[in-house]
Amino acid sequence: MKTWVALFRGINVTGNNMLPMDRLKTLMEKCGCREVRTYIQSGNAVFRSPLSDARSVERRLMKAVERGHGFAPHVLALTRRDLEKAAAGNPFPEAVADHKSVHVFFLAVTPERPDTIGLDRLRKTSERFALKGRFFYLHTPEGFGTSKLAKGAERLLGVPATARNWRTVSTLLDLTKSAD
Repeated sequence: MKTWVALFRGINVTGNNMLPMDRLKTLMEKCGCREVRTYIQSGNAVFRSPLSDARSVERRLMKAVERGHGFAPHVLALTRRDLEKAAAGNPFPEAVADHKSVHVFFLAVTPERPDTIGLDRLRKTSERFALKGRFFYLHTPEGFGTSKLAKGAERLLGVPATARNWRTVSTLLDLTKSAD
């Protein structure tokens, strides 16, 4: 059994695609996931599965939600090593002190031709970003919700992505360590 982190994109956001975490947990257990633990209502789960391929995990979970709830969220499956790599690569030490100002965008694949000029154009002078493989780090000291860069990052990176703040990244990493 392998430990996985599933990041569900676009559930329980502004009243759309509602999926309570207790139902998500039950749904995942019916798909063969074990020791499922969810974190906050935005679609984060740590679990164990016999599946060894991230794409298989993603497809299985997406289809299960679609069958049971009528919508198919994008799901990104990460290993503990993926999450450790994301945490270790954080270029913004402010994350520890102000966890809401630093976000990691987890990317489905490494962007082949990210529009870094476009990213820089959207950036407020107080904001900083870094792209490291499948992780896009964004520091938004004036707030993530008002950041034009946060809103446009996925389009300019050119690949599917889902973002989590530093507290969520740290908590999920802790949960993966207690799963083994």
